[in-house]
Amino acid sequence: MNINIQSVHFDADKKLLEFINKKVNKLGQFYNGLINSDVILRLDKNQEKENKITEIKIKGRRGEFFAKKQCNTFEEATDLACEALKTQIKKFKEKLTGQ
Repeated sequence: MNINIQSVHFDADKKLLEFINKKVNKLGQFYNGLINSDVILRLDKNQEKENKITEIKIKGRRGEFFAKKQCNTFEEATDLACEALKTQIKKFKEKLTGQ
């Protein structure tokens, strides 16, 4: 699966990019029809603790999946977004197979 990562208002370090690639690639094990994913990392303007936003949009052969989470760290937001996407993908796959 092709993964495009875009960071807004900051430069993401290599460690964060590797973490995101690893997490998003794992979603492919639930449905092998995933083609492309766009990950947007954004710093919210306010100085709250939870000002890091991760948006993940995945395009598959038969549909699209989207999750957006806001947390204290980008890793935590990415974890939560991937969990939400995993649930969406599993439900979608169940519909396809009719189970």
